[in-house]
Amino acid sequence: MTNADLSITQIENTYLIRCGHANWVLVEEGSELTLIDGGYPHNGADVERSIEQIGRRLEDVRAVLVTHAHVDHIGGIANILTRHQVPVLMDPLEVAHAKREYLHQLSPVKVPLLLWRRGAPRWLFDVIRAGALDGAELPQAQGFTDGAALDVPGRIVPVPTHGHTDGHSAYLIPNAGVIASGDALVTGHATSSLAGPQFLVCPFNHDRAATDTALDNISAAPADVLLPGHGPVYRGPMTTAVEQARAGRTSMRP
Repeated sequence: MTNADLSITQIENTYLIRCGHANWVLVEEGSELTLIDGGYPHNGADVERSIEQIGRRLEDVRAVLVTHAHVDHIGGIANILTRHQVPVLMDPLEVAHAKREYLHQLSPVKVPLLLWRRGAPRWLFDVIRAGALDGAELPQAQGFTDGAALDVPGRIVPVPTHGHTDGHSAYLIPNAGVIASGDALVTGHATSSLAGPQFLVCPFNHDRAATDTALDNISAAPADVLLPGHGPVYRGPMTTAVEQARAGRTSMRP
């Protein structure tokens, strides 16, 4: 468990949890939950704590969805799966990444591209303490069928947003009018000077052009609340969020 406080924002049946430099999402249906992402390896106990704070138990989680297999999104999942086994679903293109057959992740050689940014040295110190160097993998990873509502609590619909990684997926929670965007579209990050909808800075995106194109699917989503992989909740039209991110896209450059 990290020492970071939990910040929980509820929108209908959906919760955005912010903990240090990581976000995850919980979706309720009756007494059952779907967990979307799970923070760094040392966030496993924090994920369980967030579940308890909304009045549920870890055993109420019936499925886990993964936006993408970076360590700050799957580390806590790998941790809690040692205590509670559930299906772990993601875009079929992301399965091999989650199983660590390959790795699309910021490498040590690219870290110097970030260190000139205000906030980056502290961010690096914090995420190492959260287990960023420990690594994580999900051998249980399974691919879902594109375009169909998933048979999980919340009847969540995948939204393809390939680019940040080859199999990145956002998730639409239809009853709440919410989209969980992972790292395809964020609203803040310790390495960025911007506030509001934005791309992650350049070294974090595997394919920058595809990351930009992927925002068309978010723009078209029937949602008016964005729950990002980093940063606070955004409320407003997705078209406006995407326009703002593209207007500030120069922040992606090293």
